[in-house]
Amino acid sequence: MEHLPIMFAEALQQLAIKKNGVYVDCTFGRGGHSRGILSELNASGQLLAFDRDLDAINSEYAQLFLKDGRCILKQGCFSQLQSLVANEGLADKVDGILMDLGVSSPQLDNPERGFSFLRDGPLDMRMDVHAGISAEQWLATIDEKSLVKVLFEYGEERFARRIARAIVEIRSKSPLTTTKQLASLIEEVVPVREKHKHPATRTFQAIRIKINSELDELKDALQQSAGVLKPGGRLVVISFHSLEDRIVKRFIRDESGAKYNPGKLPIKEVDIGKGFFKKIGKSLKAGKQEIIQNPRARSAIMRVTEKI
Repeated sequence: MEHLPIMFAEALQQLAIKKNGVYVDCTFGRGGHSRGILSELNASGQLLAFDRDLDAINSEYAQLFLKDGRCILKQGCFSQLQSLVANEGLADKVDGILMDLGVSSPQLDNPERGFSFLRDGPLDMRMDVHAGISAEQWLATIDEKSLVKVLFEYGEERFARRIARAIVEIRSKSPLTTTKQLASLIEEVVPVREKHKHPATRTFQAIRIKINSELDELKDALQQSAGVLKPGGRLVVISFHSLEDRIVKRFIRDESGAKYNPGKLPIKEVDIGKGFFKKIGKSLKAGKQEIIQNPRARSAIMRVTEKI
């Protein structure tokens, strides 16, 4: 059965794909969205797809795309959006950008990557295993106060203090090296369970976001999108938790309509600047049937904006 990414049909529809257009898929993954975009393009259309994860670029899925002359496939992270586009001579030529945020299914399914608390594996969690420090290395040195802040801010974990204290205490005796160790520790110290949610969910999310600087990467990419899209080009973003969605929602709000510095009073017309984007419709969520087939889709939120 062919893998279909979350909100596949909605993403293609909201991109409003032109047959001869130029599109950017910022999260190649298994190539699901990219395949859909290419299916809508004619011979003169073009797709630049990239992924932070080298495993995605080297996967069997990627090999099929490398044979398609309309597709350019690169390794890169969100914050490199503008430079990746410019390097291919596509600056100001892009008709649409798609960002499918968070961790991908292949990353979750591979226990060696350390993203899943349901499968035992090394505590890594890096989206690019060739860069930065692993979750194991970070947890071995982070102080308790800073750990509480990360768990609370990035995981919205109400038991952040309990979990941080337990982590610091256990690592003084022996290092935390596996996902099972960390998940079991959290299960022991969290006193209340959320319905249909593993007690380690928020902690794993928080550590992953921190390790990969995901929110900063997202902010950079959103800002760079204005310099990449041509007028009328669309930005489609699928997020999976409130922190991501809040950033996307705020960006679209701030870039839609008039922007001004309220510190300057009275406000003169010359002080008012127009944003780069206009909001397209309301936020979208996955349909009931898709959620039944893929429970991960239940938290997906899609937002769309168009460059003026």
